[in-house]
This record gives sequence, structure tokens and C-alpha cells, in this order.
Amino acid sequence: MKELVRHTAGYIASVQQPNGAIPWFAEGTIDPWDHVEAAMGLSIAGAWTEAKAAYLWLASQQRPNGSWMAAYQGDSVVDGTRAETNFVAYVATGVWLHYLVSNDDAFVETLWPTVRRAIDFTLSLQAPTGEIYWAWDTRTGINKDALVTGSSSIYKSLDCAIHIAETMNDADVAEIWHSARKALGNCLRDRPQRFDRTWPSKQHYSMDWFYPVLTGVVTHDDARTRIDLRWQEFVEPGLGCRCVVHRPWVTVAETSELTMSCLAAGQHERAEQLFDDMRRFQAEDGSWWTGFAFEDDVLWPDERPTWTAGAVLLAADALAGLTPASRLFIEHT
Repeated sequence: MKELVRHTAGYIASVQQPNGAIPWFAEGTIDPWDHVEAAMGLSIAGAWTEAKAAYLWLASQQRPNGSWMAAYQGDSVVDGTRAETNFVAYVATGVWLHYLVSNDDAFVETLWPTVRRAIDFTLSLQAPTGEIYWAWDTRTGINKDALVTGSSSIYKSLDCAIHIAETMNDADVAEIWHSARKALGNCLRDRPQRFDRTWPSKQHYSMDWFYPVLTGVVTHDDARTRIDLRWQEFVEPGLGCRCVVHRPWVTVAETSELTMSCLAAGQHERAEQLFDDMRRFQAEDGSWWTGFAFEDDVLWPDERPTWTAGAVLLAADALAGLTPASRLFIEHT
């Protein structure tokens, strides 16, 4: 497992730009969520200098209102149409993971203002009913609908942000964020009608199925029940997790995240099998293919994203306990 981690992180580092940004692949675009996912992989592998550079780049691009735009190339915005709340909040997850593995107090102190502005922006889009609107559109304002996957990701980011606030001895902020997280969790569990109100349901995506388990919205027996409920629909034996239920396409990132979700639900054998099944999708340079269209027997698309590699490293750590952050996505407070 350690060799897999080293080889995979080497690929991420090879794509990282001199300014610290981590695009999807060489010459590709950068988005805040996937940038953090790749940076977390670097932290797990012990590439702390590179990981810190990634977060400092992100801090340098933060807008005055605490947000980031949807996509960048270099230091330029290439999609300024919106700021997605789960993209913005995810910096807290990455910063907390890096602190867990490095115990670097100076790093947290440096990134604390960035995290605080990001979370404040995210919570400014929380509805009175608890859900967090998915995006602020630069042309039309707040898009007042919410996503199960995105809100679940924010739920975990708020958990990490609260830990950071407590580390910074800011109990008042931690309390405010805790209340917001509680309201979000209650909405995700008890008010499903508050999601996908203005667009077709996203329940055909596997992330809507397992993300509430991955992020701690649903735990214990409820987590096991949720995973069992749609296992046969989404998991292709011997290959991994489908991205979309009706498409014959398994993806490495979703399989990695489902691996961690199974661990969170206490289903260790399933987690180990999923991870073993997807090992065939690693390329010689350490990267990982996005997915495999199994009816056509072809790796598709012809892409090996850094964020996919980051997701693999998170799953590897969760399985093997390689770092002090290995329980981050499988034990929830």
C-alpha cells in the first residue's frame, strides 16, 4: 500500500503547477473542490511542502466574500458564472486533514482566516429550513435549491471547520457553526423534499446514495441499511461502483469514496474488495483512469485526473491506517 501511495502522489505532484495550483491534468482547468481533493492526497503521502503550496494558492485566489469561482486556469478565472457552496466549504476538510497528518500549528494559523471566510460565505446561503443552497450565480443571484451530495459534503466540511475553530480557541464561532451543521444534518435526514426541488432528482447518481454515509449524516445501523439498500443497483461485481445507475460505467473516484463509506458503515470486507477490484485501473505513471465502460471493454474517458488520484489515496489511508487522518471519513462526531 505504501508503494501505491508514493507512486500515486508522485503523479499528483508532477501535475501541480509552480504556483501551487493542481489542475485536473496537465494544462487542464482547476476547480476548488477537486484541487483540495488532490491536495489531501499529497498530505497523506507526506508531500507536505506541495500540499501547503496548494492551500496557499487557494488562499491567494479567495474572493473578498470568501468564495471561489467555479473554474480557473493558472491564476485566471475561466468560469466565473457561479460559486458552488460545497466547493467553497471543502477547504476546511483539506486544512483539517493536513493538520491531522502534520500537526503543523503555523499552517492552521495561516489558513484560519481563509477557512473562516469560506465557511461564513457557505452559511450565508443556508435556508431557514436547514439546507444550503447549492450556488451563488454571478448573473442571477442565489440559486435556491439544494443537492444531497453537495450538502452532505458541506456537512463534513462543517465538522472539520468546527475542529479548526476549536483549535484556534474560537469557541463562539465553533458554536455558531455547530448549530448550522445540526440544522443541515436534520434537514438531510428528515426533509428530503427540500432537495432537488427545481430540477430532476439526482438519485440515479451513486453519490446521492453513499455520500450521506461517507460524510457522517447517516451513521451506525442506518448507514448499513442505506448501503445495503442500493448495493445491487450500483456495484458491478469485480469492477467497482457505477457513477450513474443506468450506465455501464464504473468510476475510480466513486469506488474509492464507496470504499470509505463501507468502512464507515462497518462493512470492511466490502471495502477491501472494492479497493482490490479497482487496482487494475492504475496507469504506469501512478495516475488512475477516470473509469471503465465495461460493456465496451474500454477505459473512458481518456483522462487520468489528479482528483481521482486524491480519492484513491484517501481510501488507501482509510483502509491501511497510514496516517493520523485515516479515520476522518469513517468515524464521525
